Parts: sequence; structure tokens; C-alpha cells
Amino acid sequence: MGHYTGPKAKINRRLGGMIYENRGAVRAADARPNPPGMHNRPRRPSNYGAALMEKQKIKHYYGLGEKQLRRYFDHAKHMKGNAGENLLTLCERRLDNVVRRAGLALTRPQARQGVVHGHFLVNGQKVDKPSYQLRPGDIVSVKSRENLQTLYRSISGEGASQPADFASYDGETLSVTMDGLPSKDDISLPVDVNIVVEFMSR
Repeated sequence: MGHYTGPKAKINRRLGGMIYENRGAVRAADARPNPPGMHNRPRRPSNYGAALMEKQKIKHYYGLGEKQLRRYFDHAKHMKGNAGENLLTLCERRLDNVVRRAGLALTRPQARQGVVHGHFLVNGQKVDKPSYQLRPGDIVSVKSRENLQTLYRSISGEGASQPADFASYDGETLSVTMDGLPSKDDISLPVDVNIVVEFMSR
């Protein structure tokens, strides 16, 4: 699931939103907005089907596998506050997500690839795990190699950021500072997380 390589436009159409943001998937979903399949008339899903779709949104949007989502959920249940909000907060704190939201990548898969290839530093140290959980005060920066600086300055110039109050981006230094923890207002994915919590609590 974390390395889904199938038709991304079909996922967008099936789940009813721009879960995958690459240009081809967005154009294809705009051209054919109905769900895929021969008999693709919109149907109201069952409660089980609706909950499953919301869970799939989270998995595809953040690039999570089933086991990884389950680990996040188990962690979220033991944190203070609402388990659903805690779950999405953990997803938003992922290194690849913060790189994407800062505008240093055009999509989350692209951000994940950059992290895996060691293009980013956290507090001056190379981190190549997309799932790395950032904390307040952490600084994410692009490696000082000239080719990487040129690449990410170009990507940043395309203005594809998804601004968040919990992180601030410095275009001069190509760095992102975690100013705090994400709140429910910072969640970038429109999802009914409460039915996901009920679904995963069974």
C-alpha cells in the first residue's frame, strides 16, 4: 500500500477526491469524475463500505500500509484527547508529509522518494525514513549539494505548498521549522475519521 503503483486516477474517482495530486491523475479524474466500472452510477454505500472508503482515503493519501495504519491507531488510542484527531496528527507529523506541505515536493509520493534517497536533513542529520515523526523545534533542510539545492528551489518555485500553522517554510534556506504540533484545523485531508475509529475498534 505504501508503494501503490496502480492507476491513481481510479483511486481518486473511487474515493471521490484528489487523494493523488499528480497532474495526470487530476486531469483524468476531472475528465471522468464518476467511480470506475461498467455500471458506475453513484450508489450510497453501506455503513461498512463508507467506513472502509474513509480508511482507504487515509492509507492512500499518506501512503500507509495496513500494519502501519494499525500501529498509528494503537498509538493514537493511548494519547490524550480524541483518538481520530490523534491519528491524523500522527500522519501530519510524518517527514514526507511536512516536506510536501512546505512545497518542497509536488506530491506525497515525490516527497517520500526524496526522503528515501537521503535528500533531507533533520536538525543537520540525514533521515531517510518517510515515517519519521517530527517534533516542535525540529528543522528540516535540503542537503547542501548544489544539484539538490537547484532541484528543490525549482520545485518550491512552482508554489505548490499546502500551508500549515504548525510549520514555517524559509524559501531562502530551503528549510522547514516545526513551530508546534498539528491541530485538527491543520489536517489537510477531508475525511470522516470518527467512522474510521469505530471501524478499526471492532
